[in-house]
Amino acid sequence: MSLKIVVLAKQVPDTRNVGKDAMKADGTVNRAALPAIFNPEDLNALEQALRLKDAHPGSTITMLTMGPGRAAEIIREGLYRGADNGYLLTDRAFAGADTLATSYALATAIRKIGDFDIIIGGRQAIDGDTAQVGPQVAEKLGLTQITYTEEILKVENNKITVKRHIDGGIETVEGPLPIVLTVNGSAAPCRPRNAKLVMKYKHAKTITEKQQGDQDYTNLYSKCDYLNLEEWSVNDVKGDLEQCGLSGSPTKVKTIQNIVFQAKESKSLTAADRDIEDLIVELLANHTIG
Repeated sequence: MSLKIVVLAKQVPDTRNVGKDAMKADGTVNRAALPAIFNPEDLNALEQALRLKDAHPGSTITMLTMGPGRAAEIIREGLYRGADNGYLLTDRAFAGADTLATSYALATAIRKIGDFDIIIGGRQAIDGDTAQVGPQVAEKLGLTQITYTEEILKVENNKITVKRHIDGGIETVEGPLPIVLTVNGSAAPCRPRNAKLVMKYKHAKTITEKQQGDQDYTNLYSKCDYLNLEEWSVNDVKGDLEQCGLSGSPTKVKTIQNIVFQAKESKSLTAADRDIEDLIVELLANHTIG
């Protein structure tokens, strides 16, 4: 059976480079001050989607992301790896969204997309670490959800079988389609970009990017429709402004900071049994282990 898959992906600030300018006065992340990257666990989710596409000929993958104009790069990265199309949710009204407002916006966009069998995304984003958006999207759409997915084993008879990795072990779970899955970082890493797809989609842009960019390739967009990336506003997805962005976000970040752990003292050990035994006794005594 062919599948229609929606991949939820996010462009996140690289949290390895958090500095004093990383947060605005209103408690939102100053994304302009931080390098932007593809959320790591969303890449794991994309790989699971690509494997389904490989196993089920005729399947399609749609990327869906929310963010400022530069977040269109996430869609291109998906296209470079084998996705078929994508949508960028971008509007000032979406800015400052917490997980509740983000899941609301994504759910309205998914309803506009309409036809889907599987919605898949990373377990959590590294800028928030909440793991709430995927489950909230499922709740808003009234769909079954499977979290902590590590591998999709099979899809047949309108059901999906998934291996999920949880604390204490591994479960094999079956659920009905349509369904929402969130994927662990322990799942298979995403395949690299495909050189032919990079050449095909390197000029793919949203209308905003085309207005701001080089005019040398303007004629391409009328000839090659696949290069036109769609961007949707609040009005396009018929969203309620009160449930979007800061106005729809009951939680606010008070502060963020970069913490560097430094050892106060160090100890050198040999591989001798006596040294190892002494270390274990010390760790047990100060309750570091045990």
